[in-house]
Amino acid sequence: MGIDLSLIWFVIIVFSILMYVVMDGFDLGIGLLYPMVPASHDRDVMMNTVAPVWDGNETWLVMGGAGLFGAFPLAYAVILDALAIPLTIMLIGLIFRGVAFEFRFKASESHRAFWDKSFIAGSFIATFSQGVVLGAFLNGFPVENRTWVGSVFDWITPFSLFCGVGLVVAYALLGCSWLIIKTEGPLLGTMRRLSRPLLVALLVVIAIVSIWTPLSYPAISERWFTLPDLFFFLPVPVLVVLAAWGLWHTAHNPDAHYAPFILTLALVFIGFSGLGISIWPNLIPPAISFREAASPPQSQGFMLVGALFIIPLILVYTFWSYYVFRGKIKPEHGYH
Repeated sequence: MGIDLSLIWFVIIVFSILMYVVMDGFDLGIGLLYPMVPASHDRDVMMNTVAPVWDGNETWLVMGGAGLFGAFPLAYAVILDALAIPLTIMLIGLIFRGVAFEFRFKASESHRAFWDKSFIAGSFIATFSQGVVLGAFLNGFPVENRTWVGSVFDWITPFSLFCGVGLVVAYALLGCSWLIIKTEGPLLGTMRRLSRPLLVALLVVIAIVSIWTPLSYPAISERWFTLPDLFFFLPVPVLVVLAAWGLWHTAHNPDAHYAPFILTLALVFIGFSGLGISIWPNLIPPAISFREAASPPQSQGFMLVGALFIIPLILVYTFWSYYVFRGKIKPEHGYH
């Protein structure tokens, strides 16, 4: 029995996307929280919590995109054609946010407000666009003879726009729980107060998506609510409830610093696992599996050699950068 290269590459791409969501999620979430923290010195602290690592966080987005291009060219062609507009808007938001990130530290006081607004706008645009892309992906793509035959505006649907709002909430909660780890004093208190409303908003989003998808897509409804699949997938909503209950209590526990972030990550992972269950094994919903979209085994094998070298390298320098810049920060002292 040979190695299933298509499955290996599917796992690599899903892993890269999840790593990007986790790491750049709290990064973008800090920009989304800026309007709730008007004090300039608090904003300095918030930005300093990610200043040493934010560039490396986006490595996973590049890794996922490059892997999709080489391992599943049909999916790459269809998805980029169908979602060219929201993906372009997302990249503009990421670029604008990056420019604002760098220029804010160098700007004079009179210009800093402009770059603050730019940082907020770039974070929101990038996050909302990613959510729209996710919603449009779940909606599926019309494909005939291995060619996308839809409209360039098919991605504009109520469901995809709602997913955009939902991801804004999720990233804001990730940013909030990250700041619980990295800050102290009044700013820490603000983040603890914001955590519960954001958690409630995220649970509402999860509930609506969980109802909306099976009602709109019979195949998803059949996947979740027929026996024996129902018994296998029942732990997913149970785990959501348990993670939310733990986050609700630890967010206001003065001795809990890492637990809120870990539990928020758990909610994000569980949410994405639920979406994965809904579309498996399709890489181009609703009907083209990852094996049907795969490149020749020779191409996947050649790429895998490079990936086996690059992925551990990325993991090592990511771990090292977070380890070096661990701990809380103060505006006057930096990391300590």
